[in-house]
Amino acid sequence: MLCRVAGSWIIQQCRATGLCQLPTVTSIPQRRLHTTPRRLDRSFTNILADSENPPPVQVSSISPEGIQLADGLKLPGPSVFLDGRVFLWDVPAVGEPGKNPWKGWTEAHFELFDTVIPAPEILLFGTGKRIMQPPAFLRAYLNQRGIQLDILDTRNACSTYNLLSEEGRRVAAALLPLSPQTWKKAALPGNPGQ
Repeated sequence: MLCRVAGSWIIQQCRATGLCQLPTVTSIPQRRLHTTPRRLDRSFTNILADSENPPPVQVSSISPEGIQLADGLKLPGPSVFLDGRVFLWDVPAVGEPGKNPWKGWTEAHFELFDTVIPAPEILLFGTGKRIMQPPAFLRAYLNQRGIQLDILDTRNACSTYNLLSEEGRRVAAALLPLSPQTWKKAALPGNPGQ
């Protein structure tokens, strides 16, 4: 399977094994993104939200070291945000523009979107530091499933994801890091066969 669900147990194991890192002091500049603080004043009602809490997954910042979620978890490699969950996305690194950057990418890397009901309305595809047109098959593959594809650089994809998910839209984000990195494969405690 190309993706692993990062539920609360997986996130705890991820932090325990060091695969994901909590924020560290760094001199690399980080850009803060739109997030919704928890409301203390209960006299106002957010008419756009389904509940009083913000969406379960929100990006607070992004840097060359990875994507930092509002809960403090840092994701250094490719990730998919879908239906309030984070999936670690095992995809090939994107090459330089003009040199077949999508070499090794197939429809199998997007099969995750076949399994979700209801499917997201929009997939925000963050292609790293700059916008790169995706492989030709991708738009047709997603359109057949009724999913609109929007191509953005990863910073803008994260910010747009925060905004659309806060509005209650069925949105997903497939995000490549600013600096090409892949997930390190390691067995989690309690799952020696994976």
